[in-house]
Amino acid sequence: MNTPEAWNNDRSDGSRWQKLLGRRGRAGGAQQTPTPPPREAYPPSPPVGPPPGQAHYSVPTAGRRPPVATQTPPSAAQLAGQVRAPQQGLPPQPRRQQHTEPSPVALQRLRRDLGRSRVIAFINPKGGVHKTTATVLSAAAMGTARNGGVIAWDDNELRGTLGLRAGSARHGRTIRHLVEHLDQVEAAGVHLPEHLDEFLRHSSDGSFDVLAGDEDPKLQRRLDPTTVLRVLDILTRTHGIVCIDTGNNVESPNWRTVVSSVDRLVVTTVPREDAAFSADWMLDHLEEGGYGNLVKNAVTLLSMPTPNPGPLLNDLQRHFSQRTRACAVVPYDPSLEPGAKIEFSALRPETRAAWFEAAATIVDGL
Repeated sequence: MNTPEAWNNDRSDGSRWQKLLGRRGRAGGAQQTPTPPPREAYPPSPPVGPPPGQAHYSVPTAGRRPPVATQTPPSAAQLAGQVRAPQQGLPPQPRRQQHTEPSPVALQRLRRDLGRSRVIAFINPKGGVHKTTATVLSAAAMGTARNGGVIAWDDNELRGTLGLRAGSARHGRTIRHLVEHLDQVEAAGVHLPEHLDEFLRHSSDGSFDVLAGDEDPKLQRRLDPTTVLRVLDILTRTHGIVCIDTGNNVESPNWRTVVSSVDRLVVTTVPREDAAFSADWMLDHLEEGGYGNLVKNAVTLLSMPTPNPGPLLNDLQRHFSQRTRACAVVPYDPSLEPGAKIEFSALRPETRAAWFEAAATIVDGL
């Protein structure tokens, strides 16, 4: 495979990405789907709460999911009062058409019955490529359209920020606390959603739940394949869609366990050569490891970090549209630039509409 240095030394005419458009068959031979790490046999859950001798969690009433706020559309008279009359002597300027609301078709695609719980992982071994942003906003769009039933899990092993950027801070519990009480939560039986809820945060509008990562880097030692599968089992029993913000180490047992267990991969990138090269290398790595079917059915999400898309956008969109099932593009939004808390309602209307469309593309075919 070409290296970034080789690309930089190549001064031939045309985009360097054009040379990647026809690459196929590097791994060679038929693709074999790898076998996920073995699941342990767990005892059946009792029909009631935790076993005798263990403290029973009380479900907190404070900080519960707030109702989704609704807004009354402004009347025609109100809208007319906000439009300035054209200046004398100047022809009226045509208004720019913008897609400010999710299309009914996109909402219908998002609300489709998926048959069972689905797991979606957002991946790219490079940092700063909007993995966390894409996880949060995709979960928000899906949860808004489906009226809940969606959870975003920060499975970044080294101080992920999803828990800080999404969800209410009604408590400080993270994945570490859930792992410490995993046996008790698994034994909750029919009360599993109530017990799990004590370890979750919720988005401000109640559209999705959040399982926050932990700041202690030593936790990665406890997130072994068996533990990751146990957490996934709990989340898929309580939620219809599980969105996972992954780490950057493709050789991590945690990362490989998640990839082996997902229904769809979402490759996140920005229109920069280093970010796109990292995503492309990762797809090669997955194909060579026997995950060709997941790569073929993946969705690439190109996110704009600046108002100017840049000259690479069209080339990258064509390239990843050929390597993966689909490629969605979402525009820049100034509310995301500070890197602070992500609020779906704070996005521009056209940005929200784009995220609804991108989320629909992600769930298509599941």
